[in-house]
Amino acid sequence: MELLIVSGLSGAGKSVAMNALEDIGFFCIDNVPAGLLPSITAFSEAGDSQLERVALSMDVRGCRTSEEIEQALHKLDEQGILYKILFLDAPDDVLMRRYSETRRRHPISISEGISTREAFAKERKILKPLQERADYTINTALLSTAQNKERICDLFVKNGGAKSAMRLTVMSFGFKFGIPPEADLVLDVRCLPNPFYVPELKHKTGLDQEVVDFVMSHPEAQELLKRYESFLQYALPLYVKEGKSQLTIAVGCTGGKHRSITFARKIAEYCAALGYEPGVQHRDAMR
Repeated sequence: MELLIVSGLSGAGKSVAMNALEDIGFFCIDNVPAGLLPSITAFSEAGDSQLERVALSMDVRGCRTSEEIEQALHKLDEQGILYKILFLDAPDDVLMRRYSETRRRHPISISEGISTREAFAKERKILKPLQERADYTINTALLSTAQNKERICDLFVKNGGAKSAMRLTVMSFGFKFGIPPEADLVLDVRCLPNPFYVPELKHKTGLDQEVVDFVMSHPEAQELLKRYESFLQYALPLYVKEGKSQLTIAVGCTGGKHRSITFARKIAEYCAALGYEPGVQHRDAMR
């Protein structure tokens, strides 16, 4: 089991980190009390419930003293459980501004009735064992939410970083059945010669090589594909940079059986060559 303990100052971006980790396949448990840490890790490794990647968030909501944290980590060490620690931090002034913008109160301010600045000072003392033992420390002072997510993905996604964290779907469809409501980008290939009007191809689909060969034999189809590929080569990294977790590219022709399926397959192959991991769906192939 790959175990990651996520901690950091309130307002430094732990929620963003946990959401990003969940998007890339971690089983995430938020607000774990220090005393329960060894028990939860034991459950994660037990029998049929064994989990491959687990991220546990620990902060001052469940850890009241640094001694509690030290004891919990010591028990993990005694049990021989391997783990890494991710710690998110930012200067107090930045954290103060974030709290002011969101109009929220620090957990310690609520429980102990002290000022926000005093709460941050106490929080740093409590979390000091985690900060000192951190394998990864991210200062989020100058990072947007999307940039923070990208940093997390680059650390923990194998072979692709944030690019692999975005769930990419390429879907073919027929315009006469309506545009898919989940579509983020819609590419129209109704301008190309239609195999439907070729008797021997009418009852086949873009999953058959004869249809692919017919569609791609036309120079305008080859040029249109190149232009769509050029657009995606430029646009997809922008969606990744913005932190988009899923993107659906819908490719449509009239009936959704010939040209759209052909182009959806070609575009998915191109996206895979760029390093993405696209899923392919043919919504109207069986209509």
